[in-house]
Formats: sequence, C-alpha cells, structure tokens
Amino acid sequence: MTELARSRNGQGSRSRHVLVPFGTRPEVVKLAPVVAALRSAGHRVSVVDTGQHTDPEMGAQLQAALGLVPGHRFGLPTDPAGRTGALHADAFRAFRLFAPDLVLALGDTNTVPAYALAARAAGVPFAHLEAGLRSLNPRSVEEVNRRVAAAVAQLHFAPTKRAAAFLADEGVAAERVFVVGNPVIDTLVARGVRRVPLAERSGVLVTAHRPTNVDDPVRLARLVGVVRALAEQVGPVTFPVHPRTAARLSDTGLGTQLEHPGVRLTGPVSYDVLLAALATARLAVTDSGGIQEEAAYLGVPVVVLRGSTPRWEGVEAGTTTLASLADDRAAAAVLSAAAGHTSPEGQERAATAPCPYGDGTTGPQVAAVLADERTDALLALDEPDFTDGRLPW
Repeated sequence: MTELARSRNGQGSRSRHVLVPFGTRPEVVKLAPVVAALRSAGHRVSVVDTGQHTDPEMGAQLQAALGLVPGHRFGLPTDPAGRTGALHADAFRAFRLFAPDLVLALGDTNTVPAYALAARAAGVPFAHLEAGLRSLNPRSVEEVNRRVAAAVAQLHFAPTKRAAAFLADEGVAAERVFVVGNPVIDTLVARGVRRVPLAERSGVLVTAHRPTNVDDPVRLARLVGVVRALAEQVGPVTFPVHPRTAARLSDTGLGTQLEHPGVRLTGPVSYDVLLAALATARLAVTDSGGIQEEAAYLGVPVVVLRGSTPRWEGVEAGTTTLASLADDRAAAAVLSAAAGHTSPEGQERAATAPCPYGDGTTGPQVAAVLADERTDALLALDEPDFTDGRLPW
C-alpha cells in the first residue's frame, strides 16, 4: 500500500489521456478538483456527463459552479430498465468518441460499473477513486457497484487506511492501492470552508433520499415523525428535500405533516448553501455518504439513517451513529443518538476530532501516480501464459 503518492515524484513523467465519467452531484463535487489537478499535471482529460441527474441544481448549475464542464453529455430515458441499458450502451459510445488511455471513475453510482465493464471490453485500464469503501450490505446496489469496480481496477485510490484494509482483505495487491484521501476535502479546502465555533451553531440539517428510506410509505412516515421530533427536542430543522423524496411525500400526502414551525423545507439547494447549513448546524441527520465526509471536516456530528455505512471512520471516532428507520424502536434510536451528539460532550468531541479523510491534496496525489512511469506496469492488461505447464496455485 502506498500512502502518499507524492513520494513518487521525481520519477519519469507520463502524460495520459484519461476519460472521467460522472453522473451525480457527489461525483461532480469530488471529481472537479481531481480533473483540475490532472490537467495541471499535463494529463489530457475527457469528461463525460452520463446523465444520471437532470435537476439543474444537481446537474449543470453545479458543474458550472465547480468548473467541471463535460465534453459530452448523454441523456437517459426515465424507465429504470431503459436507463440501465442506455447507461451501459453510452459507456461503449464514449470509448469510441474519446479513445482514452485510461478510465478514472469515482464512488459507487451506476456509472461506475458501466464504465468499468466497458473499459475491460475495450482493453483499456480502469482506475477507481474512493476505492475500498464497504458497507457489508448484500442488498446494497452501491456495494455491488463498488465490488465490480474493485474486480476490474488496476489502480485503487483509497480514501483511508480502513478502506485500504478492506481491499487487502479481498486480495488486492498492496502495490495497486494508494491511500490518497477523499477529494471532497480538496473541494472544501479550495472553497475556503472552515469549522464554525460551537457557540455559533444551531439546529439540525436533515437530508434523505435513499429508496430504502423514502420509497416505503411506512419508513417515510417514520422519517416525517423523526423530523418533527428533532424540531421539538433539538432545535430548528433545515430539510433540503431531494426530488425523489419530494415526489414520495406528495404521493403519500405525508408532506403536510412537515408543516411545522420548527421545520424549514426547501428544494435542492446550491452546494455552497448546503455547506453553510451543515457548518452552522449542531447535528446532521442524513442517509448521504458525502455529508458524512463533509461533516467530519466541519466537526459536525452525524446520525446516519442506515443500519450500515461504507464510511466507518466516524463510527470509530464516536462522532457518527448508525440509526435506521427499520422500525419504531430504530426511529426512537435516532432521537436518542441526536440527544447524545448535541450534548456539550458530544459537540466538543465532534468539533475537536481530526478529519480522517485527508488533507485536501487527493487530486495532486492521483495526478502524480498517473504521471509516474512506474505506473505503466500496473496498468498493463497482459494475458497470462500457462502453456509451460505451470499451475496458478
């Protein structure tokens, strides 16, 4: 395992043509500084918007704000089966359009396996950023996507030592794993975001969008009850409602129950507005992965509305609590965890804990690894030859 890719500087330099696909808001936030660093290091980068998000606040507007301008945009149909098929077909089209030397994809959205498999079919090496995250949830599509990426990748850019350890346990060779931090920290550092003094924080930021929490009307009702209780027991709640969640609240009629003096509902907000709301909150209650990372940087404790998380670092540090909406007892545990994290001790613990997700140099580290001529051997896709009678075990 290579912890600091920067230590590889001084070796022979390579300029590679890197295809970078993205499809969702978190990918835009995290890939923008990486693409900038790649280009600054002399790599040629082709960026593709795969079309997973179409809402302006979650798509084109955010791309423009962060400077991640795609060279090509694909559009996806609304039918789930059609979207999956089109996403994979578009990945093959992207290879024909750009003919890259390497594909670099981030995270665990459906974009990742589509481009990983297309890369393998085209004989092009694949690198995975945010590698090694594991929720250990067999029902999670994202977990499947992460494991597909691990099976295909020649380079694994892990955000933490914990993520690298998961890869090692799965048999990934140490020389292929680089612990580089999470690029969301690059974005936060670049935008000058800072921790807010505890005395200047108030209320709760809530976000929820995962199908397991909002598609089931019973769980959605528990979520609504938790939001109301947070407003009454902890403080004012700010709830930027994801389009999927808004649709479910409308369909079920549960949205009217959020008409509460302590609850402020908005639609999707700009990234800077979301960061400001998070930084000034005493607590985040969320099912988002990215907010767990951003909260760690900002020193804000988190209650995760899930029974598991691929980001275990906050749980280990005591600044994050897992509490799902699986039943009424679990929903009550959300409020219990909220009380603990908003106590003076809980606030101080989160505010003074170091961020485990890096120092804001992920992009340059990735660029350095790709520029190093020694990486050529890791990117090779040579077929094995056992014709001499050797056996592979």
